[in-house]
Amino acid sequence: MTILTGGAGFIGSVLLRRLNEAGHQDVLVVDASAMEHSRNLEGKQYRFEERDRFIENLRLLDPSHIEAILHIGAITSTTETNKALLDKYNRDYSRTLAEWSFEHGKRFIYASSAATYGNGSNGFSDSEEVIRKLKPLNLYGQSKQEFDVWLLDQGCQDRCCGFKFFNVFGPNEYHKGDMASLVFKAYHQITKTRALRLFRSENPQYRNGEFKRDFIYVMDAADVVMWALENPSVNGIFNLGTGKARSWNDLANAMFDAMGKPRNIIYIDMPENVRKQYQYFTEADMSKLRMAGYAKPFQELEDSIKDYAQNYLEQPNPYY
Repeated sequence: MTILTGGAGFIGSVLLRRLNEAGHQDVLVVDASAMEHSRNLEGKQYRFEERDRFIENLRLLDPSHIEAILHIGAITSTTETNKALLDKYNRDYSRTLAEWSFEHGKRFIYASSAATYGNGSNGFSDSEEVIRKLKPLNLYGQSKQEFDVWLLDQGCQDRCCGFKFFNVFGPNEYHKGDMASLVFKAYHQITKTRALRLFRSENPQYRNGEFKRDFIYVMDAADVVMWALENPSVNGIFNLGTGKARSWNDLANAMFDAMGKPRNIIYIDMPENVRKQYQYFTEADMSKLRMAGYAKPFQELEDSIKDYAQNYLEQPNPYY
């Protein structure tokens, strides 16, 4: 059996599909609620257990029946202000699963986040020396950072595989509300208004719409996680982006083109509560993952946006 936390959510449900396609039919999905994201689970093979009940019963699991734990579940809101909640479900939950996996010799793959890099002043290297220096800009990033550092302090980074996901977008993110990707929001905004609003720059080093992020298609991200599952000798904490930063203007123009609409970008003021913690540039250093043996190229932003828009967002059943 494979345990998949967050399996009803965005990245988790895409991984569930990939697991099924790879022959993993006995998958235990652990999440806050199956019903909340039920469309993400349609047509997939799995059993479900609520996350609190699962962690309470973890000691009762028969290790001989477990192949691996893919720990993708977390509170992912970058605006969450309840530190106790983030400590419980992001830091402490992860520690409990990791300790169980190490005790029983099971493969443990988990999701960290590029939010750990904060304003980028320490760069975007996933070397262990840099990881310890990172200063996230929000409590979500801090909860992920604390688990990464705990792993290093325990000397357990070579017994598992963690991924610092950068800006992931793609099908099955429909439930995420404000935390959905700009790619998803752009499609719906352009559909309704024939225009896309982007933040005006508050940083003199960047022109409007020219601040950059490392956007990665969920299909590419899932490929990497499945590769890690199939290669248990690969361990460590890795970046998971494309290694190629692209601007918000690039993203917007790619979506207009994919939809066959004239380009029409409107720049608006950035909200006050966002300005102090806004990331103007992120770009994953992917050399560590490449050196570990991952060779498949990542899709260009224009190609992945076209696939997402035309093969999912525009379809009657947009789920993967």
